Amino acid sequence: MTERHMSSTALLTELEPTVESNLNRHLHTAKEWFPHEYVPWSQGTDFDGVLGGQPWSSEQSTLSEVSRTALVVNLLTEDNLPSYHHEIAVLFGRDGAWGTWVHRWTAEEGRHGIAIRDYLLATRAVDPVALERARMKHMEAGFTNAYSGDTALHGIAYVSFQELATRVSHRNTGRATGDPIAEQLLARVAADENLHMVFYRNLLTAAFELSPNETMRAVTDVVTSFQMPGHTIENFTRKSVQIAMAGIYDLRIHHDEVVAPILRNLKALDATGLSGDGEKARDELVAFMAELDRQATRFTEKRDRMQAARASRG
Repeated sequence: MTERHMSSTALLTELEPTVESNLNRHLHTAKEWFPHEYVPWSQGTDFDGVLGGQPWSSEQSTLSEVSRTALVVNLLTEDNLPSYHHEIAVLFGRDGAWGTWVHRWTAEEGRHGIAIRDYLLATRAVDPVALERARMKHMEAGFTNAYSGDTALHGIAYVSFQELATRVSHRNTGRATGDPIAEQLLARVAADENLHMVFYRNLLTAAFELSPNETMRAVTDVVTSFQMPGHTIENFTRKSVQIAMAGIYDLRIHHDEVVAPILRNLKALDATGLSGDGEKARDELVAFMAELDRQATRFTEKRDRMQAARASRG
């Protein structure tokens, strides 16, 4: 079949049956859960302020500094849900199966911020005043999909990788806390993110069948310039370095557990029948993945040397 250039509107129309079938699969697979069941409310006490409780101090938390940092980054990322909803509602529309998915996705994502914040406050894991100020600052900045000005394909490609990256980040953060309650909560959140990833990845697979060259270009553009949705959080670079040094989310994880698995599922690096810019995009992607793998190895080797040096100093 000769590929034709497809507008975003035409693509969304062509993908509507795939959206509907995957929406039905998602609704059948997703399990109902309740944030309040995952929060240790018995650990909670009043804070200072209008209720005259106890002020927060860092020694009240048993969590390490880096696990608290990762939890806050994950929470602030989830807090920007209104902006994310706006982005995908504008991109995908609010009618038909697309609209049903947009609202369902938003409802499911809303639980994540509720549950993580309640856990942090009930366990006094973080300074509640600093957390609220960070939330306000982050949400006031909003979020704009870097690819929304391009095509719907860029949007579908981005959320496919982003949902998996978020899943891995939540899962690894839970493990890093050393708290079985936090790990259980974040594993539940990660399960939602995984289902969301599967939904979008299936749409991306269908898009490859409809328009392989354009889809390959979109995938390459997204992978080679990928940023986590929370990249606008204040001091995000410093926080992300701390998180990477702790092995919660680093270049090796990004390569091995996020980008490479989706590309394998799509068979993107081995795609055939490409021409013109599609073939060029695949070659760019192959080269980028090789360089990402090299950088990931260099980072982990450097981290290992630094940790060994610290250990030798006692």
